[in-house]
Formats: sequence, structure tokens, C-alpha cells
Amino acid sequence: MQPGKGHLMIQFDAVHKRFPNGTTAVHDLSLEMPEGGITVLVGSSGCGKTTTLRMINRMVEPTSGTIRVGDRDVTRQDAAELRRSIGYVIQQAGLFPHRTVLDNIATVPLLLGWNRRKARARAAELLETVGLAPEAGKRYPHQLSGGQQQRVGVARALAADPPVLLMDEPFGAVDPVVRTQLQDELLRLQAELSKTIVFVTHDIDEAVRLGDRIAVFRTGGHLVQCAPPAELLARPADDFVAGFLGAERGLKLLSLKTLADVPQGPAPEGGAWTLVLDAGNKPLHWASKDTELPVRPLRGTDSLLSALNESLASPTGLIARVDAEGVLTGVSSRDDIHEHAGRAHAEVRVAA
Repeated sequence: MQPGKGHLMIQFDAVHKRFPNGTTAVHDLSLEMPEGGITVLVGSSGCGKTTTLRMINRMVEPTSGTIRVGDRDVTRQDAAELRRSIGYVIQQAGLFPHRTVLDNIATVPLLLGWNRRKARARAAELLETVGLAPEAGKRYPHQLSGGQQQRVGVARALAADPPVLLMDEPFGAVDPVVRTQLQDELLRLQAELSKTIVFVTHDIDEAVRLGDRIAVFRTGGHLVQCAPPAELLARPADDFVAGFLGAERGLKLLSLKTLADVPQGPAPEGGAWTLVLDAGNKPLHWASKDTELPVRPLRGTDSLLSALNESLASPTGLIARVDAEGVLTGVSSRDDIHEHAGRAHAEVRVAA
């Protein structure tokens, strides 16, 4: 990677977009999208989030204000050159139907003047990175499932190693199970690549799951609040944001808070139920005189929400805590989990 090409912050300064018909799509937007993080733009349709995204790679030109990627004003750069330096993923993958998957991924490197062999080698490497089998490279887009096509779209956007990735509802057209897999994949890739990602969605759960920061827009292109997910859920700026986050705000917050601070003690002995371990000290199940019940051990990185669910399913109200290797570190009680959940809820109530 060339020096200075690593990550770039994106900065909007008093950006306005009015279309010729008089509609204001984005109103006086000032916003920083941190380098190396995922900024998610959310809001109902027609609130300006896609227009905001498209102004970054100049598929839409701003009416006034400045947009900088790194320290360069995008309007002072050659538009075609700018677009080649920014990865772009859209909802329907937008693949070329008559090119193989490998050639689809190699598109931008070839435009940048890479030789075919190098471009194809990079494409083959990226197939693996996004979790597709090497054979997929020889196929044509119509021979792949929707989820696989989206993976190819992500691979193509990453092919020239751009520091910035724009993603416009990229997982909107696939079923929920595949969508969750693609979200996991994106988080895994981001942990490895640390791109500056701008991600548009109208799904608040997706935003909470993916965003380092979430920017909430309302109709007319007004930015109402931009904050990390936990802060947004605990302290929405106004009724509009609270309404958009939905009635399950408390539950969403619990899904972000981890078990890390919940105390744990030794597993009890001599009661009606015993926690049975294998030879490597890993939990197997709960056992009483004549019954065995499943145990789902949790790590410190698991959420309070999953801990509450597990404590309700557990015959003792206790959850087994394990380290990264799955070895028992202790147990936590339903009361302690409730107390920590209560604190998270109190944050929400105080904010409301």
C-alpha cells in the first residue's frame, strides 16, 4: 500500500443538495466519518442518505459546501479517477452478466492498468477472502445465489484495495439468514482491513450491528443525531430518533452490553443440579438425579441479552462462563445479570 493511502477520514462541511425540481435532498450537512470505521447512515426512504453517500464519489454533485476525502476536496478531483479509488457496493451487486465472476472482480484493477494475470490473481485471492470457493470464479453471475452475488460485489469493490468503501443497502435484497452471514462477513473483513466504510440502510438493527457510528436522518435531508450505537440507544436526541430506534430500544442496548463486568463465582456443588464438565474442564450439561439439560456456555464478549435468555433457560438460573478456549471460568447468577441489565435500562430511562 502506498504511504498515506491507508485510511481516509471523510468530512462534510455545510453540504447542501437541491435537485433541479426544487427538492432539497440534503440540508446543510456537516458530518465527520472517522477513518478506519463504519459509519452507518439510516432513516426512512427519501431522507437523503443515498444522496449523501453518492456525493462522496460524485455520482451526485453537491449544490454547495465541501466534501473532503482525506484532505482532498472531491469536487477538485477527476471524477473517474476518484471513483476508481473508492469501492462501491450496491443492493443488486450490479455485476456484468456476460463476464465471469473472476473478470467481474478484476474490472477496476484492469482499468488501473494492471496486467490481466496480476488482476486475475488478485481476484482469485479475494474470492477466498469473501468466503467463496475457487470454482465460483469460472461461473457467471446468474449461476450464483443472491448472497453469493453480494459477496462478489464486495470482492469487486475491494479489488484495487481502496481506502474507502461505500455500501448502499448492499444486503437489502437477500433473506434474513443470508443477510446475517453477510453482516458477519463484513465485520470479519473490516477487523482485518480497517477500511473507512460508509454504509446506507433503513434497517436500524443492521445499523446497530455494524456501525461504529450511526447517523440518523429525517425527511428533507436533515441529520438529527450521529453517535456510537450504545450512546444513540441510551440517549436519543429527540422523539424522532427514539421513535426510529423503536420500542425495543432497551433490548437493543442489552444486545450491545457485554457480560464482561458481571461477577462470577465457582460452580455450586451438592445442589439438585450439577454442572458436568469434560476432561478439559469444558461444560457439557446440567445433570440432576434422572435428567440432563443442555448448557450454553457464554464468554465475556457475549451480550447481556443472551445471558438473560440463557439464565431463564438454565434449571438453576446460573450461566456457565468460559474463556476463549471454552474452559469454565465460573458461573454468574440470574440476579447479577438482572442487576446489570437493570443498569443498562436505567440509562435508557434517564435518557428518555
